[in-house]
Amino acid sequence: MIGRLTLNDFRNHADALIVPDHAFIVLTGENGAGKTNILEAVSMLAPGRGLRGAALRDMVRQDGGGGFGIAAEVDGVMLGTGVLAGAPDRRQVRIGGVASSANALADHLSIVWLTPAMDRLFMDSPGGRRRFLDRLTLALHPGHAVHSARYEAAMRARNRLLGDLTAADPAWLTALEAQMDEHGAALSSARADLVTRLNAALSGQPDYPFARPLLSLDGDEATGEPLGARLARERRRDAAAGRTGAGPHRQDLTVTHAAKAQPAALCSTGEQKALLLSILLAHAALVTAHRGRPPVLLLDEVAAHLDPSRRAALFDRLRQAGGQVWMTGTEASLFRALSESTRFGVTAGQVFRSTS
Repeated sequence: MIGRLTLNDFRNHADALIVPDHAFIVLTGENGAGKTNILEAVSMLAPGRGLRGAALRDMVRQDGGGGFGIAAEVDGVMLGTGVLAGAPDRRQVRIGGVASSANALADHLSIVWLTPAMDRLFMDSPGGRRRFLDRLTLALHPGHAVHSARYEAAMRARNRLLGDLTAADPAWLTALEAQMDEHGAALSSARADLVTRLNAALSGQPDYPFARPLLSLDGDEATGEPLGARLARERRRDAAAGRTGAGPHRQDLTVTHAAKAQPAALCSTGEQKALLLSILLAHAALVTAHRGRPPVLLLDEVAAHLDPSRRAALFDRLRQAGGQVWMTGTEASLFRALSESTRFGVTAGQVFRSTS
């Protein structure tokens, strides 16, 4: 759990300190006050670009000194990340006071989030669903981010060479395709493993209060031919198309409402929210079993879209999970059932203790 969080010149927070007393941290305030900014800061304590996927320079406070800092105490270890003035696009990470990589943050903290923007996940592009799936996969397979980065780098290099196929070095193309084969196989295997585990965890879940989803990994079906050999065979086709047509970057996460046998994309907004919550809660249970400790959950405006019975059921499930949960809302009354929580009010970038 995060025992202490400090922000400096992050978004609209010049200087904020949050010290939780309970596993539930509730942030309330008007729209635009900076509640989601705090959740985004927590999400930056994991590999990747945070819950908004924003550029680092966009996270710097407009009237600040040109950089930002985020620090947290986690089980006695200080984690820190940010950017320096003059280098707003270069992320700095320190673990225990020693310079490190962003990927190493996953060894200390697992973070999962749900935001209003994700409500349209099932209507989003396959790329959006892949990014969602990869974030979940990373919690169980820490090397997933490295395989993804190396696969993407090799694919970009291959695409550049295919721009002038007649002048491209065949040996270099073969080497790049071998890299895509190696890292692509690891990506596909990790994603498939997560989908299998999630379906197993969800198999016994009732259809109420949260809809039970069935997951599958579709697209770029296996042909039995190694990816490297397939890429070599399809060079001319890919050169004409201007992109690589085969590989795990073509995969898609498909979700079905089990009770209705209906694709999630055709479900109501409330049902889609319930499906997402089911997936995230099942994933949190998997992470707890795998790592021996639950992930930190970031739930942005989650209570506002649930009726009272489902809201109570959600709070009960979160209590049973036993992890740290950060939640935001515009109304404190939405969290009345959470007496065992640390409350903070947020107003124009200022954070203060609240008793409501």
